Amino acid sequence: MQYEITLPADYDMGIIRQRVATKGHLLDAFPGLGLKAYLVRERADGSPVNQYAPFYLWATPAGMNSFLWGPGFQGIVNDFGRPVVQHWTGLSYEEGPAATAAPGTATRHRIPLGGAVPPGEAVADAVARHARAARRDGVVASALAVDPRHWELLAFTLWADTEAPADEGERFSVLHLSAPGRQTLGAGGLW
Repeated sequence: MQYEITLPADYDMGIIRQRVATKGHLLDAFPGLGLKAYLVRERADGSPVNQYAPFYLWATPAGMNSFLWGPGFQGIVNDFGRPVVQHWTGLSYEEGPAATAAPGTATRHRIPLGGAVPPGEAVADAVARHARAARRDGVVASALAVDPRHWELLAFTLWADTEAPADEGERFSVLHLSAPGRQTLGAGGLW
């Protein structure tokens, strides 16, 4: 799950950094949460937008529902309005060689799932590629998901350093990682 709050070009991103510094720990033990990466993109760093865009991997649907319909998400709504919440069906989760490191960068890569190959084959191939990609140096953890409405794959990767490979898609800085249920996310294909 991810929502994106795009902010004005001249917005003081220090406000978001302070918000995460003071409130990020509140989800460090949230029931049903696998992990939440508190992410930002900043124009000052070459991004096309200033954006706060946290990414969640839920260990249980009850955890996600508890967050969305509870005070946590209501705080976002109160401060920024109600953003669109994107959500995908999880396909694979892998810990990388740098699993014990604190992530500094995250990448999000969207891949169209073309119609030339049957969906089951395309997904099986993507899961196999994802397992290999997660073994690269610097990978803390990586998730692969699918949006069957738009037939699009999403690869989301946490990196130990601040520089992910150039061809990995959209880049975000990781301000904090809450991971109370990371060990329950399993490994490999999720079916």
